[in-house]
Amino acid sequence: MNQIQTWVYDTLLRLGWISEQSSYLDNTVILLGIILLTVGIDYACRYIFLGTFKRLAKRTRNQLDDLIVERKIIHKMMHIIPAILIYVLLPLAFPEAEAPEILIILQKLCQIYIIAVSLRFINASLNLIHEIYSQKDTFKNKPLKGFIQILQVAIVFVGIILIISVLINKSPVSLFAGLGASAAILMLVFKDTILGFVAGIQLSANDMLRPGDWITMNKYGADGNVIEVTLNAVKVRNFDNTITTIPPYALVTDAFQNWRGMSESPGRRIKRSINIDMNSVRFCTPEMLERFRKIALLTDYIDGKERELSLYNEEHHIDSTVWVNGRRQTNIGVFRAYLERYLRNLPAVNKELTCMVRHLQPTPTGIPIELYCFSSDKEWTNYEAIQADIFDHVLAVIPEFGLSVFQNVSGADLRGIAPLLENRSPQN
Repeated sequence: MNQIQTWVYDTLLRLGWISEQSSYLDNTVILLGIILLTVGIDYACRYIFLGTFKRLAKRTRNQLDDLIVERKIIHKMMHIIPAILIYVLLPLAFPEAEAPEILIILQKLCQIYIIAVSLRFINASLNLIHEIYSQKDTFKNKPLKGFIQILQVAIVFVGIILIISVLINKSPVSLFAGLGASAAILMLVFKDTILGFVAGIQLSANDMLRPGDWITMNKYGADGNVIEVTLNAVKVRNFDNTITTIPPYALVTDAFQNWRGMSESPGRRIKRSINIDMNSVRFCTPEMLERFRKIALLTDYIDGKERELSLYNEEHHIDSTVWVNGRRQTNIGVFRAYLERYLRNLPAVNKELTCMVRHLQPTPTGIPIELYCFSSDKEWTNYEAIQADIFDHVLAVIPEFGLSVFQNVSGADLRGIAPLLENRSPQN
C-alpha cells in the first residue's frame, strides 16, 4: 500500500497537480481522483452488466428477470460497488500515519452508506418476492405482506444497530446484548407491531382470513371484502366503497363473521318468512280441493293425501259429518305443500342442499311460514333477484289458497274506515 501511495504521489507531483509544500490539498486531489475512478467504474459496470442483463431479459419468457429490470433491483445493488472501492482506496488519499482522524471519519461514512444501500437493496428484493409469490395460486390468498413487513422491520432494525455501532465504534454484538435490558421499553414501543405479527401468524396458521374474503365485523363497521392484510392493519373495502381498517389482533381477540364458507359452498342460503293471518286458516272443502287439483304441482299431492286421510278415517270409524272429527286437509297445509314443490322445481334452487317450508311459532302478527332453501347462484345481485322472484310469486299466490297476509293497520286503512263511521246512524 505504501508503494502505491508513493507512486500516486510522485505521478501527481510530475503532472504538476500537487506540490511538495501542499498538505491536505494533495490529499484532496487524490480523493477526487479516487472518486472519479470509482464513478467511471460504476458507469462501466452499469453499462456492461445492466445492459447485458436487460438484453437477456428481453429474450427470455421468464417473468422474474423482467420484474428485476422493472424494479431496478440490480441497479440498487450496483450502488454498493463505488462505496466499497472508495472505502478500500481511501488510505491512498489519507494515509493512516498522516491523517488518521480524517481517514476514520471518511471510512465510517462509507460504511454507513454501504449499510444504507444494502438495506435498500434487501427491502426492494423482499418487495419483489412478495409481488412474485402473491401472483401464484398457492400463495394468492395468504397474508404474505405481513410476513414480508416483519422481515423488513427486522432488517431495518439490524441495519440501525450496525450504523450505531459504526458511529460509536463498538461491536454490534455488545449493542444487541445491551438491548436485552431495554426489552420492556422496546415491547411497549413496538406493541402493535408485535401483536400484529402474532395475530398474523394465528390468522394464517388457522386459515381464518385471506385477502378476498367477505367478512362482517359490526364492532368496527366492517362489511365487505378484505383487500390487504399487513403487519399493522387489515383493510376491508365495504360495499359502499368505504375502507375500514382493523388491527390484526382484533380479529383474533374479537368475533367476526367470514363468508368464505358460503362462497365455497354449492349454494347461498335463502331464509325468509311471511306472516299469514290466522283468521284465514280453515279446513278445505270439496270445492276447494277440486280447485287445488287443477294446480299442476298439487294434483298428485291432493289425490295421494285424500286417499291417505280417507283410509285413516275409515279404519278409525270417524264420523265425517263433523268437520273437527278425524283428519282433514287445511288450506295452509296445502299451501305449504305447494311451496315445497314450487321450490324443488325452480332451476335456481340447489336440490342437493336443504329445501323445506316450515311453520314457526305463532306470534301476535300471525303464523310465520318460512322458506328455507339455497340458491345455486351465489353472486350478490343474482342471489337477491332470485330471492325477490320467489317471494313475488309467493305473495301473489297466497289468495289462491283462501289465505291472507297479516299486515299492520296503516293510515290508508283508517281513512277507508272513516266514511263508514260517518254514515252510521246515531242509534248505531
